Amino acid sequence: MKKDGHIHTPYCPHGSKDQMKHYINKAIEQGFTDITFTEHAPLPTNFIDPTPAKDSAMKNSDIANYLDEVEQLKQQYKKELNIHIGLEVDYIEGYEDEITAFLNKIGPNIDDAILSVHFLKGETGYHCLDYSPDVFQEMINEYGSIDAVYQHYFRTVQKSILSDLGQYKPTRMGHITLVKKFQKKFPVEQEFEKELSDILNAVKEKHYELDYNAAGLIKPLCSESYPPASVAQKAKRMGIPLVFGSDAHQAKLVGYGWQKLNSQLQNI
Repeated sequence: MKKDGHIHTPYCPHGSKDQMKHYINKAIEQGFTDITFTEHAPLPTNFIDPTPAKDSAMKNSDIANYLDEVEQLKQQYKKELNIHIGLEVDYIEGYEDEITAFLNKIGPNIDDAILSVHFLKGETGYHCLDYSPDVFQEMINEYGSIDAVYQHYFRTVQKSILSDLGQYKPTRMGHITLVKKFQKKFPVEQEFEKELSDILNAVKEKHYELDYNAAGLIKPLCSESYPPASVAQKAKRMGIPLVFGSDAHQAKLVGYGWQKLNSQLQNI
């Protein structure tokens, strides 16, 4: 099986308007056997999106159309490609009940899902961790240091793994080193080995998967996968399944990085 398990769609407010069939055709062209559309699930209705454009996730009013469209494409292309209906669900500290209620409602209608951390809860509210270098600087100012942002992020990822979000909780953890998106501008001296080891141990204990995400390769201030090769290799040695994800927000990026990430895991 050659799978891209993390693909977005025109339902993403901060992505492209490329049609889903264009993503599908790109996957077929590259020899993929399976893909999962993982559009950003609607945020809890009582959560205020901290991004300026309030465009972090799909609207609640779009979810039914999204599911219907992917289901139609799933049937249309079933002889050429296994298409899985999925979502990328945000773990937001303090909104576990709302997330659970959403998953209980929508879970029976999806095949696959990712649980990701984009939002961190600070003293002044929530920040979108990967929005921009300027927002990351604001977080550094609030938390006191770059290291403190990293530590808070990894603690939140750990909480997302351990949280009880009901029977439909996603079992693939999304881009667990997203905090490194701006690492060339905000470098850290330590590797946070303990924090990452704790995360891998929790994933292993829960029998979860990891999103092996190529998006960081094309981010100019990151230039590495999420997680980086060393962490992915450790996960593989531990027997943790890694599922490649291009995290494509444009059709042309479906499958991007697959060969590089796959080669990083060879000979282990």
